[in-house]
Amino acid sequence: MKVALTIAGSDSGGGAGIQADLKTFSALGVFGTSAITSLTAQNTIGVEGIFDISPDFVGLQIDAVAKDIGVDAAKTGMLSSSEIVIKVSEKIKEHKIKKLVVDPVMVAKSGDHLLRTEAKEALITKLLPLAYVITPNTEEAKVLTGINIKSIQDMKRAARKIVDWGIKNVVIKGGHLTGNALDLFYNGKEFIEYSSERIKTKNTHGTGCTFSAAITAELAKGNNLKDAIRTAKDYITTAIRYSLDIGKGHGPTHHFSNIYREIDRYHLVEELGRALEKLKKEKIGKLIPEVQSNFGLALPFARDYFDIIAFPGRIIRFGDEIRTLSSPRFGASRHVANIILTVLKYDPEKRAVMNICYSKEAINTCKRLRMKISSFNRKEEPKRIKTKEGSSLEWGTETAIKRFGSVPDIIYDLGGHEKEAMIRVIGKNANDVVDKIINIKKGL
Repeated sequence: MKVALTIAGSDSGGGAGIQADLKTFSALGVFGTSAITSLTAQNTIGVEGIFDISPDFVGLQIDAVAKDIGVDAAKTGMLSSSEIVIKVSEKIKEHKIKKLVVDPVMVAKSGDHLLRTEAKEALITKLLPLAYVITPNTEEAKVLTGINIKSIQDMKRAARKIVDWGIKNVVIKGGHLTGNALDLFYNGKEFIEYSSERIKTKNTHGTGCTFSAAITAELAKGNNLKDAIRTAKDYITTAIRYSLDIGKGHGPTHHFSNIYREIDRYHLVEELGRALEKLKKEKIGKLIPEVQSNFGLALPFARDYFDIIAFPGRIIRFGDEIRTLSSPRFGASRHVANIILTVLKYDPEKRAVMNICYSKEAINTCKRLRMKISSFNRKEEPKRIKTKEGSSLEWGTETAIKRFGSVPDIIYDLGGHEKEAMIRVIGKNANDVVDKIINIKKGL
């Protein structure tokens, strides 16, 4: 297994520093080792105290790892004093660590300074020349170069200046700017822009540490730098998208979201399978529409069709019983996905939908059961919606939700030209939907 070393400060809050680096290494499949430079008493609100480890002991930690375990790639984070910077630089040269990622950590997300003014000179003259790539954000690049960065052109100017110092590669992180989250790579020959959507969240504690750690992990695995940056960009974007609302300030990114979501996929297959078996036992065949049915279930924070599991070929009626043609699969039904994705915009807790046949008796039963009910009229559907493939259900679902004021249990319509009248049963999970459908059947 490849080995990555992080030389950085400890974050007692667990969102940044050594803790973030080791989580990232594990998530990306390399063995993580560490040399702690400082202890911080830190949480999502701020840094309450810093205790520097002696430079000699920082060096001893690096020696211990390098002499026995070895280092395929390393990164530095918080190096608060010039003495620590100098010692780390000496050890990098001594152990001939070539794949070095330097994240020039200067200020915490809370605004607390983590790099003393006197250490800046040592960072620039001693450590940066040893780096394979450095990863400053726009504020750190400003401190290093004196260039006030407000645009991509400013980022390019700063990148040129940094490379002119003799540094091989630089990635300036544009997270502090507006618009898409744009990071700029420069190696003295070409600029490459790595762009992703900007995710609206306050929970971005440790993003810089995590990004640089991801690059380090990919370099340790032997990947080239450009690919490593691309993978790191995708990884941090996902970690921010599924960030954790922990604490009262800036919460952390979710370092294991990529792994947990794969586990969630497995659990959803099981959940939907159990739900189907429960419906089969209840013999709900008479509730299946002429156009058949489907049952969809979304991953938390689903973004597209492939985050929603349903049954290929739909659920079909066989007398009083129901059958499926194959096992559930992600991306199997755009119709169900359109409904669920629309519902999720208004209530991220409601992740399951199944359609059943419409009847006045069924709606009256829902009323007796005190379910929340809304509807839409296909005659009101705008022409631009009708001509856009797959948008009718999105429009209808949104119309019904807005009409009701929140996401109801039931959304129905009376059909239209070549469109069968239909009821959609909405729930928090598959079992919630199943229970509602069984209650409707029993009430008919």
